[in-house]
Amino acid sequence: MMDYPLLLKSVLYRANTIFPEKEIVSRDFSGIFRYTYRDMYKRVCKLANALQRLGVNPGDRVASFAWNNHRHLELYFAVPCSQRILHTVNIRLFREQLIHVINHAEDQVMFVDEDLWPVIEDLAPSLPTVHTYVVMTDKDTLPETSLPNVYAYEDLIAGESDSYTFPEFDEWTPAIIGYTSATTGLPKGVVYTHRGLYLHCLTALVGELGTDERDVTMPIVPMFHVNAWGRPYCDTWVGAKQVYPGARPQPADLCELIHNERVTYSAGVPTVWMGILNHVRENPSTYDFSCIRYLMSGGSAMPASLTEAYHRELGVKLYQGYGQTETSPVTFVSVPKAAMDSLPDEARFRQLTKTGLILPGLEMRIVNADGQEVAHDGKEMGELLLRGPWVLNAYYKDPEKTKEAFIDGWFRTGDIATLDENGYLQVVDRTRDLIKSGGEWISSVDLENAIMAHPGVAEAAVIGIAHEKWQERPLACVVLTPEARGQVTKEDILHFLEDKVAKWWLPDDVVFIDEVPKTSVGKFSKKTLREQYEQGLLQQAQ
Repeated sequence: MMDYPLLLKSVLYRANTIFPEKEIVSRDFSGIFRYTYRDMYKRVCKLANALQRLGVNPGDRVASFAWNNHRHLELYFAVPCSQRILHTVNIRLFREQLIHVINHAEDQVMFVDEDLWPVIEDLAPSLPTVHTYVVMTDKDTLPETSLPNVYAYEDLIAGESDSYTFPEFDEWTPAIIGYTSATTGLPKGVVYTHRGLYLHCLTALVGELGTDERDVTMPIVPMFHVNAWGRPYCDTWVGAKQVYPGARPQPADLCELIHNERVTYSAGVPTVWMGILNHVRENPSTYDFSCIRYLMSGGSAMPASLTEAYHRELGVKLYQGYGQTETSPVTFVSVPKAAMDSLPDEARFRQLTKTGLILPGLEMRIVNADGQEVAHDGKEMGELLLRGPWVLNAYYKDPEKTKEAFIDGWFRTGDIATLDENGYLQVVDRTRDLIKSGGEWISSVDLENAIMAHPGVAEAAVIGIAHEKWQERPLACVVLTPEARGQVTKEDILHFLEDKVAKWWLPDDVVFIDEVPKTSVGKFSKKTLREQYEQGLLQQAQ
């Protein structure tokens, strides 16, 4: 066999060669922008040449600070395929976190969407390694700025050649660096190699959930976080029509794109799907979703009630996936086995909200506190360990955190899970979110899902609070739908749960709040809720 390196330029080559006329659609700042894979390839070549002119050498870090759009897609290819490293900066990190990750990565050049420019301009004095800024805009003029070496993206690439010879290099070469969303401490860096992303991409294309040239895909999951779950590479490789929702997309924007562009596949976090469902309910008969083949939900546990609502109200399949920054990210997908086809609807929906089946090419272990594997009975819990070709082997420049994250070569996910006899994993909690009451474990995730099945509940998050006798007890923080406010009580919620969870799982209290705080990537922030509780800030919202 040939000694042929697994490089991302293969993805770009195939799209340009086999699908040059297929369309890419981007919700740009001044309206909808459309072009083809042939056009994209030429602009990627121009951008690679521009990076060379700017003095960006092989191995240098190039940062993006941007939404999901066509210019960001061009960076996804031009930077790593020319042997530089793309640092996708999470735009929702706090100021001190942004300064930390940009300086820790030692970024040389930053590409910034026009509406995000004020954030970076303010940070610039604290970013000593960045020597050049590029504002990504469709306007003819740059925003006023006192910073030197600032270019407009279109001007930067306009005079460059649309031909570029992408180099050959080792497949273990870093392609992208991303940072964790910092639920505890400062964000940690994870380096993704060409080989890892290539193999992750191939595996994500296998089976029922794979995409092909007939698909129209719309990644809602941010390109600034865990590679948009690999969609820019997967969907480019197969020549799918891609739709990018642009800056600050609202449920109405997403629904219009699905309806107008005939989207067949999309990926996002549960809060996105809740927002879309509510918007459709408020605007009946406005959107046609019959084009959708399936949707993917990840980032946090998905309630069975949400899956059922999509099926019954919209006629749409909504599946669950799982991954982490450290795993490139996808490792499990809840694809239905053939035996599930004959299950009653309720049982099938419940099964589909499990975390899922491990992807081909990966290995897992679920171990108890003694390091012994737990029974595969769907009941016994343990920590999930993973290893495989797209799982990290170290945190970037952080040997202390690296040492904590591994056991005998296995990556510690920090998630507590069960595995049933059919091979379906169920993540029941993060190790820090699991509630230990009277020596028994309570899954905050399972309790949240049970609460969110109540028709008057929009969101629910459960945290553990200190208890003198039982060590910890669950506190339910609940957001009611507008119609249910002032109507649904604490007693209603507890009564609703009585036949759904064990009696000792019932929350000691139910607090009604206006909104569950979110992390930078849209997950429920239980850390923030715990801090609010400790500070006496959790107030009943009416």
